[in-house]
Amino acid sequence: MLQARTIGFLGAGSIAEALIHGLVAGGEVEPAQLLVTNRSNRERLADLAERYGVRTTSSRTEVAAEADILVVACKPKDVAELLREVGPYTRAGQVLLSLAAGVSTGSMIPLVAQGVEVVRAMPNTSALVRDSATAFCLGAGAGETAREVSRDILGAVGQVVEVPENLMDAVTGLSGSGPAYVYLMVEALIAAGQEVGLSPETARSLVIQTVKGAARMLAETGEDPAVLRERVTSPGGTTAAGLAQLRAAGFEEALMKAVAAATQRSCELGAMLTATIGAEKA
Repeated sequence: MLQARTIGFLGAGSIAEALIHGLVAGGEVEPAQLLVTNRSNRERLADLAERYGVRTTSSRTEVAAEADILVVACKPKDVAELLREVGPYTRAGQVLLSLAAGVSTGSMIPLVAQGVEVVRAMPNTSALVRDSATAFCLGAGAGETAREVSRDILGAVGQVVEVPENLMDAVTGLSGSGPAYVYLMVEALIAAGQEVGLSPETARSLVIQTVKGAARMLAETGEDPAVLRERVTSPGGTTAAGLAQLRAAGFEEALMKAVAAATQRSCELGAMLTATIGAEKA
């Protein structure tokens, strides 16, 4: 779906670079198909051009006019300003793939030309190592072409699922924020390893491999996590003793509350952004 299509990046931050790297390294596109711009950092553009062979420009309207697919990779608070600037240069049949957290498709559609197919996506920071968990949703009027090109672009940096837009806040609370929950757990496990006598280096190595191996077991066996947990847990054994402490401390409930809190905050921020975009449009 991406062959012979120009993909324009409106923003050149870390997530944009992750997608550029994934698309080029995976052979999904030729570097010349990618046209990249940002607000003002010309050194950043020069670095991306040198590293990946992509084309760059200082003109956001040039990207909007030329690209078949527009990737909005700016900060959420800057989306309205960006789309007000480039909207007059967009055209029917283009796909606009927004990576801006919390910005609804409904708030973006009025800012671009009629017939632009708007898609919203939520990758996570693991896109930087091409192992993101990414969800996307189609805006009103977006069809199969928008679905397929979005899957191809986002699939360059990990696994992709499609969800209804009313679940995008839940995605943000779970997989968008999820890496931070895992990193906090890893921090605690490393500290615990040191408390029981391991060196920081040994504790870190063991914890990272343990998390990596457990994730691989889940991915490759397809087993329910409860089944795998039970296989590790012998009655009266060491794992059972550790799990008892986690449950007594409310480990599972704390994680559920974390996801719920992050989801609620995503709803609040999204409502604020939508209101701001609506006010600026008026």
